[in-house]
This record gives sequence, C-alpha cells and structure tokens, in this order.
Amino acid sequence: MRSFFKKFAEGLKKTTPVFFKALGKIGGIFSAKKLDAETLEELEEALYGADFGVETTTEIMEEIKTSYKNDKNLQGQGAAVIGARVLARVLAGSEQSVQLVDGKPTVICLLGVNGSGKTTTTAKLAYRFQQEGIGVVLGACDTFRAAANEQIKTWAERLGLDLVASQHGADSAAVAFDAYQACKHRNKQVLILDTAGRLHTKTNLMEELRKIRRVLAKHDETAPHHSWLVVDGSLGSNSIEQARVFHKEFGLSGIIITKLDGTSRGGAVAGIYRELKLPVYFIGLGEQADDLQPFNIDNYTRAIFGLEEENA
Repeated sequence: MRSFFKKFAEGLKKTTPVFFKALGKIGGIFSAKKLDAETLEELEEALYGADFGVETTTEIMEEIKTSYKNDKNLQGQGAAVIGARVLARVLAGSEQSVQLVDGKPTVICLLGVNGSGKTTTTAKLAYRFQQEGIGVVLGACDTFRAAANEQIKTWAERLGLDLVASQHGADSAAVAFDAYQACKHRNKQVLILDTAGRLHTKTNLMEELRKIRRVLAKHDETAPHHSWLVVDGSLGSNSIEQARVFHKEFGLSGIIITKLDGTSRGGAVAGIYRELKLPVYFIGLGEQADDLQPFNIDNYTRAIFGLEEENA
C-alpha cells in the first residue's frame, strides 16, 4: 500500500513541477544550483500560478529572500524547506480529525455546488469509515439532479455501502428523515447525506438545506454534527465566494477539497483556509475509492514543494 505521504506526492504532481525549475529539482533530485534573482522571480511566479494567493506568496518569498540575503549560497532545496515551513505556519489549525458522537448516529451533511465532486466524495468518505470498521449509511438527498441518484447507487453497489434513496424529484428532507431512522435501526454509527447542489434559484437550494436541518432536529436537535462544504480544488480561490454563501446560510464546520490531482492550482488549499478559517478534513487526490485522504499539513507542505517524507 502506498504511504500516506506518497499519496500526497502523487496527487499533487500537477502542481509540484511548477516549482521544480526555480528550485533546481531535476529527475527527483535537487541540484546544487544556487538561487539568484532570476530563479527567485520564477519561484514567485510559480507560487502565484499555483494559486497560493497574494498574502501566502508574499510571506513565503519574504522569508526566502531574507535567507538569500544572509546566505548567497542558498540552494533550491533550502528554499523549498523554507517554503514548506512558512506554508505549515499559514495552515496551522487547519488539520482536524473526525469526532463521532457517542450513543447515536453521527450525521455528516455534505454540501456544495454541482460539479464539485460531492456525490463521489460522499461514497469515498463512506468507504473510508467502512474500511475503519465504522458502520455507515448513505442518504441520497440530491433528488433534484437525476444523475446524482444513479451515481450514488452505482458507488454503493460497487463498494457494498448501505444506501437510503428515493425517486428523482422526491422530498430530500424526507429522504434524510428515513436515512436517519435506517441508520439508527441498523445500529450504524455514521450517516452521510449527499445534499442538492443546485435548485432553480439559490433561495430554493438554501431553503431545502434548512428543511433538511429541521427534519434532522426531530431525531436529534444537535444534528447535523458536521456540515462540510465540498470544494473543487481546480477552481482555486474562486471557490471562496461559494463557501461564504453556504457558511452564511447553513453554517459550515469544515471543508473537503477535491480534484487536486487534476490541477496545477494545489496552493488553493492555503488560500481557502486562510480566508475561511474552516478546518480541512479531507482532500481528493485521485479517482480511486481510497484517494480521499485525511488532510495532513506536513504531508501537504512537503509534497507540494517536492521534499521527501520526513524521517523516511
């Protein structure tokens, strides 16, 4: 099995090459080439291109330039170490593990716009719990989009997951209600709800989400215990505004960032966290069921700057 670090390194391989030229990494090895004004400029452009944002890019470059002033022999690997260290500081507090509720189902609502990978992420998250020996039920609450029902049914059959679903156009809150009952009666520990990503208007969507919350409260006034926004990482900082809307209307407790394997904008994790200060629970690093990985600051920062696993 690939180590967690290798999953990060492989999943971010479309982002890391943008740094390699400036940092002098060729064929997986840092060269002994010293930094100069030109490579510092290239590195700054690479940071912007990877969507780290102005503030994070400025912090990273300021520390690297300060080190360069003090040591003209600074090499690419040294700059990468500095970059990873600053990035870890920016992301302090973003890493969070899932807390389950004792004695009753833990309800996780996944929210997000269509195309973010929400339905696929629902199945992958359930698979993670299942692999850890945690009983889980899926609720197919995205009844507005016909393809969502079929998609989640296919995943459930493929991975052997318990699923509560209804027909296209059914009341999504009613599905949530039934799914909670099924989860409780089957003595499962976790209920994951795949909610709608789009109705006719934003107002309709938010009202449907609020209705799901009200229905869940009839079972457990503290539910949902987790409300996570699923964000398409390839959209980078453009995802921040949609996150603000969901947070204001529904109240988010965390985010999942998907599709980082398919984009060179892997720095979006820093920009999104910096703006929202919501913990990043998982990131999507590939198409396979086990490519949804718990977010780990050290793995992320080292992998994105092309450094090896610490203590490897």
